[in-house]
Amino acid sequence: MTDDTTTTLPMLPIDAGRDTLPTTIEQLAQIPEEEIWLQKQKSARTRRAYRLDVEHFLRTLTIASSAELRQADHKAVIAWERHMREVERAAPSTIRRRLSALSSLYKHLVRHDHAARNPVLEIERPAINREEGTTLAFSRDQARRVLDAPPETRTAKDGAAAPDIRGLRDRAILSVGLQVGLRRAEIAALAVGDLHQNRGYDSLRVQRKGGRRDALAINPQTAARLRAYLDAAGHAGDIEGPLFRPVRPNGKRSEARRRMDPDSIDRVLRKYSGSIGLDRGYSAHSMRATFITTALDNGAKLEDVQKAAGHRDPSTTKLYDRRGYNPEKAASFFATY
Repeated sequence: MTDDTTTTLPMLPIDAGRDTLPTTIEQLAQIPEEEIWLQKQKSARTRRAYRLDVEHFLRTLTIASSAELRQADHKAVIAWERHMREVERAAPSTIRRRLSALSSLYKHLVRHDHAARNPVLEIERPAINREEGTTLAFSRDQARRVLDAPPETRTAKDGAAAPDIRGLRDRAILSVGLQVGLRRAEIAALAVGDLHQNRGYDSLRVQRKGGRRDALAINPQTAARLRAYLDAAGHAGDIEGPLFRPVRPNGKRSEARRRMDPDSIDRVLRKYSGSIGLDRGYSAHSMRATFITTALDNGAKLEDVQKAAGHRDPSTTKLYDRRGYNPEKAASFFATY
């Protein structure tokens, strides 16, 4: 299976015994059904995640062909689940996600008469805590220190202070994560023109999961940081171009008109959380958990935070809420002997 963001018809050889090219219908008929299933997913990130999850199943069970895949039964899936749980020590959420991806594939194959049954239906999936998520969140003091960790200026060759493009970029990225609550993929996907004003408020247009578009009013500090970065980087006028771009090792802006990878957003957060002594367990998702917890703690309504987070269900938003965890009130502190 491949992960092309657009589906293209394969280049098929011309039959020497015929005078015409194969028809589109004939070409489509030769595309493996597994590829059809993958390409019908609307999001490129979903296609990539599904492909990796199914490839993990194939690799673990040494399945080498579509025929073998379509004949796999519940025993193969049980062996896979046990391998993930006992050998890889995969997280319950990871196991559930992989089983869900494989089940989606088999459901498609059964519907189109390419498999007799969905062997995943018989597999018990590991339980997960749906009352509280596991993503670490920052305290308010930690969040403030992370926000202010990237430098705004650097020393130029002539000794004068000059804008630090990388630092200004990272200050804006951290602010979008901690003060707007976007996912790392949403941050990476922002275009310059997504920063705009709506009814007098600075706002960001956001590409959500599944291709949905949204618009959010943003914290004035975030808007100021975004404009400071754009002014220093010099691409404020490139409305259709990517907002956040790679910076060359020498600290100067890259001439390439390309966007940062979502994994780079994660590395930015880890770099500056490490700089304040938090070197383990935190990720870009921690910014999201911190945003949701802080907004709710400061009086924002759940439905407003849900909209900002882009969640379809408020129960998902509640998973990120860390207000129920108050370490300063832990009973252990009162057990003094």
